Formats: sequence, structure tokens, C-alpha cells
Amino acid sequence: MTAAIVTPSYAGDFDRCRLLCDSVDRFVAGAPHHYLLVAGHDVARFRVLETPRRTVIDERDLLPSWLHAVRDPTSLFRRHVWLSTRLAPLRGWHVQQLRRIAVAGRLQETTLVYCDSDVVFLKPFDCAAFWRDGALRLYRRDGALAELHGTDHARWSANAGRALGLSPDQRSTHDYITTLIAWRRETVLGMIERIEARHGCHWIEAVAAGRRFSECLLYGRYVDEVLAGAGHFHDDRELCRVYWSGPGLDAAGMRDFAAGMAPHQVAIGIQSFTGGDLAPLRRLVA
Repeated sequence: MTAAIVTPSYAGDFDRCRLLCDSVDRFVAGAPHHYLLVAGHDVARFRVLETPRRTVIDERDLLPSWLHAVRDPTSLFRRHVWLSTRLAPLRGWHVQQLRRIAVAGRLQETTLVYCDSDVVFLKPFDCAAFWRDGALRLYRRDGALAELHGTDHARWSANAGRALGLSPDQRSTHDYITTLIAWRRETVLGMIERIEARHGCHWIEAVAAGRRFSECLLYGRYVDEVLAGAGHFHDDRELCRVYWSGPGLDAAGMRDFAAGMAPHQVAIGIQSFTGGDLAPLRRLVA
């Protein structure tokens, strides 16, 4: 089985993405190539991260020509919004998810390992660990949606079911969202084909129609409820320990956070909106 690491990113995360790349080069085996998926207006900046084993992919080579990134006047033109005649305006976090799905049509590797740009590896990791007896690991927390009060998870799950053409009465209680996951490329292509067959339009129109969606829930529900789990096995262990919210961590806080990794965890993620100096993270990687 061949594998590639796939990282959607953007200019605001450039320094974090550079640090991720350093950690991938040092600690990750079993994935000969690393792809960075960025918007057209960010390509030039990210080109400096390219190496013989790392390639920057322009989203314009992934997404349909009718979806256009333009500067958003509501942010005083500091950010971008994606416009079309087919959908309500999409934000960067929408489009990063769409890139993850669309890239399956561009790459040839059998395993796509998704890693956000605010993640760093701190332990050796072989991507072959995602496979067991011909089946790929699918992160799933059974019945977890009932615990996630005050979040959009239930709506994301319902929209995944709608996009997949499942009955509205067919509801999932499982959570599939985490950082550092792997998908089977052939499964993603099958999911796209089903969505387009059910809706008679481009899959992005169907998935993003409600603007509230999760690519992880979409893939998870497709595997479990359309394919009946074929080609996958379930695992609820999170491979990356994530600092989701709170004040920016100082050097001691980052060391303590890293020290709290479970034995099976190989990376940490410090959400970029929490701020904090990257120098302590660089020292952890080095």
C-alpha cells in the first residue's frame, strides 16, 4: 500500500506549516510524499517549502472552475471568500475540507493521511500503522454525538446523511472527527460518485449546500452506512493530542502539554487561534 501525507493550509498558518514539514521529515516514515493544498493566492508563498518529497498543489487544480476565491470586503479585504452562482459564499474552513476530498482525484497513492498544518510530530511514526490485515483504520467514537452538546456535530452528521442520499430517519450517533486520520483513496472516489449520482450535480454543490458540513463525518458515514464498514476497522484512540482552546501556551506549558501525550500518541496540535510563541514548539521538534 502506498501512502501520502496531505495538509491543507493557508498563509496565516505558514510558519506552523513549515514546522510541521520539519517534523514530518524527521519523524514520519511510510509516506514518501507530502502534499500541501493551498489557495491560488497562497501558492507562491508556500513554494519555498517544496522539496523532492514535498509538493504544493494549487486548489484551482482541484476545485471546479465555477468556484472563485475573492477578497472579502466584510473583513476589510484581509481574508478571502469563495463565490459561485451555485452556492452561498464559502469560507476558508469550508474550502479546506473540500480540498481534502477533491485531492483524491489528483493523487495516485492508495492511502491519504490527513494532517493539519498546526500539528507537529514528536515521535517516530510509520504510516503503515494505519493498516491491519488489508483494512484501513477508521477513527470512530461510538455514541459520542450524544455527549457533544452545544456543538454542530449533530447537524454535520445529518448533512452528511443528506449528501449521501441516506434516509432522514437513518441517524448516526458516532463521531469521526479527529486530527491525523487516513482515508482510502478509492473509497473517497466512490463516495464522490455516489453523491453525484444521488443529487445529479457536482458533489461540491451537494455537500456544501447547507454550508454546515464535516468531511470526516461524511467519510465515516459513507464507510459505515453505505459500505457496511468494508475495507476498514474502527479505532477510537486519538493519535494526536490537541490543545483546542485556552490562553496561548508558554514554553513550560508546551512542554507539559507534550509530556501529557498518551503512549500511542505521536503528535501534538496547538490550535493556531490560541496564539503562543512557536519557538518552544521548534525546540520540541529539534
